[in-house]
Amino acid sequence: MKTLKLITGIAFVILFGFTACQTEETSQVGTNPNTNSSTSKTTENYKRSAMNDGSKDDFLDGNSCVELLFPLTGTVNGQRITLLSSLDFSTVLNIMGKFNDDSDLVTFDFPISAKLSNYTEVVINNQTELNALKAECENTEATGKDAISCVDIDFPITILTYNVSLEQTGSVVIQSKQQMYSFMNGLDANELFAVNYPFTATLSNGTTAQVGSDADFKNAISDCLTYDAKEKEAKKQAKAVEAILTKSKFKVESFITAGVNKASDYVNWSIDFTNDLKLVAQNTVNTTLGKVEGTYAVSSETAVFLNINFASNTAVSALANDWVVDTYSNTLVTLKSKTDASTTITFKKL
Repeated sequence: MKTLKLITGIAFVILFGFTACQTEETSQVGTNPNTNSSTSKTTENYKRSAMNDGSKDDFLDGNSCVELLFPLTGTVNGQRITLLSSLDFSTVLNIMGKFNDDSDLVTFDFPISAKLSNYTEVVINNQTELNALKAECENTEATGKDAISCVDIDFPITILTYNVSLEQTGSVVIQSKQQMYSFMNGLDANELFAVNYPFTATLSNGTTAQVGSDADFKNAISDCLTYDAKEKEAKKQAKAVEAILTKSKFKVESFITAGVNKASDYVNWSIDFTNDLKLVAQNTVNTTLGKVEGTYAVSSETAVFLNINFASNTAVSALANDWVVDTYSNTLVTLKSKTDASTTITFKKL
């Protein structure tokens, strides 16, 4: 009888512990399978990481939750285009990049087809329906339920399945993001799982992470989302810098190289940043020197860069460099060399 009571007591403790784990989500390494239920944070992490990524064509529709499907026909800034694959994206980007102070306008020949975050394919019949999908995506992003596209699992990986009695019921080999999404999205309240670690994942910063637990995967997501946030902020700043430069003339306020300020070499020169990414340097005192033309480009990663290109053997060729934007305002832009931080230049708006 005492033995029976002891066994009953142990069973009660196990059941109580299971219930507690269901309500208090943990991130233990798959050693305790009941930590991963349909409502656990780990499930959410894998589900969001496995959603279909619609961000690669955002310059067309501004919607990271929708992947536009080919072929696509429409108009970009008044020019007719037909896109047969992602290889044709460069055509659109070249049209959009012709001027950097205009508002790019994309109109599609409806109907068009698209794939949603849950891999469902839909037909979009008009701009109103496309706008509705964009609004829905913005709400999803605001509530933190959108796709996490900055971490790519190196498939295949294996998932062990359990029932509510903590008995292993089998295993599933996951071969793709879509299969992972279907598994996580299809879990019901009576199904539990544990990932068979380790596996590797590639992050958006180009690094590879060795994932050995649920906690490792959570940390990898946190790291890549932090990196993504820095990229987004740098992209925003790059647009601000480009807006300051475009259609404005500047003078060299300071140019430190090899510890010497050579700004006096350019005291009579103005540099015009045009809206078609060209540079025009002109001597304002000695007009016989003519104009020196070049190009510029603003880009970003987690920092903002300004590439200045002048032909060699010109009066302003020393200004050509890959620069990192250090500080900027409406009147001043301070740069430092990408390869030598001691080389700096400050442009002041005229």
